[in-house]
Amino acid sequence: MFDKMMLCDEGFENIVENGETIGFALLARLPYYRGLGLSMIEDIGLTVDGVPVARGDVRFSVRGRSWTLDEMETEYGDRWNFGEKAKVTVLRPGGLTPGAHKVEIAVRMRVSYLPFVPTTKTGRELQLAA
Repeated sequence: MFDKMMLCDEGFENIVENGETIGFALLARLPYYRGLGLSMIEDIGLTVDGVPVARGDVRFSVRGRSWTLDEMETEYGDRWNFGEKAKVTVLRPGGLTPGAHKVEIAVRMRVSYLPFVPTTKTGRELQLAA
């Protein structure tokens, strides 16, 4: 339902720590009309320029806290709220080159009243500034 609103145009950037580019990040919104506890986010899959990102290389951050996707499975005290922009970071030495990149995101979430686990997907070209 909110698949086209998942990827944000702003916030697509390389991440530099101690002078070294360690990866890149983007901003994403939850594709669900209510917030969900982080333990109910089963996976956040990313593909960049046709190359899938390994699950272990993904970090999720909201309100100043960060988790691996595995850590989110047992995070019962925090949520991803409706409309909230979360930072999704990918650990990739050297990050990405400036310019256009085709980014696809898929969020698999567990919703208590659904008899299946939905995965919502979207993708588009994002511009990484120099």
